[in-house]
Amino acid sequence: MENDLGPDLCLPCGEGLLNIRVGAIIVKDGKALMVKSKFGDYCYSVGGRIKFGETAEQAVVREVFEETGVRMTVDRLGYVSEVCFYNDSPKLFGKPVYELAFYFYMNVPEDFTLKSDHIADGAERFEWVAPDDPVTIYPNFMREALTDPKPYVVHDVRDDR
Repeated sequence: MENDLGPDLCLPCGEGLLNIRVGAIIVKDGKALMVKSKFGDYCYSVGGRIKFGETAEQAVVREVFEETGVRMTVDRLGYVSEVCFYNDSPKLFGKPVYELAFYFYMNVPEDFTLKSDHIADGAERFEWVAPDDPVTIYPNFMREALTDPKPYVVHDVRDDR
């Protein structure tokens, strides 16, 4: 089934990009599982772009499995995020991005352990981040998601350009 999915929902839009993605809020022992960026000194949520033809929930389950090798289920939608920023990847450096993202709290198995400290493609690595760790993390609300999870969906809007 995964091979039958359409392209990533990252589309040119004028001089910039429209990016539609999902993020997983994977919490264990009070820490969030994050990915250390290969382009800058920051971490970001496990997840990735939605593919044409799948729902946000299907996408986050697929992305978590692709990156960690573990099939998790969704607990609930926690955040809807709209953010504008400048891309920092070498191929698209400096391009403005408007990103619409859905962040889901995941049901983390009691015995969950990473099979590797690197994500599946080997280019980036995982980090467990505590709310008070002095590391830059994206999305910005991830610390709040750890320390004060809301029983409702939060709509977060930011302009980081």
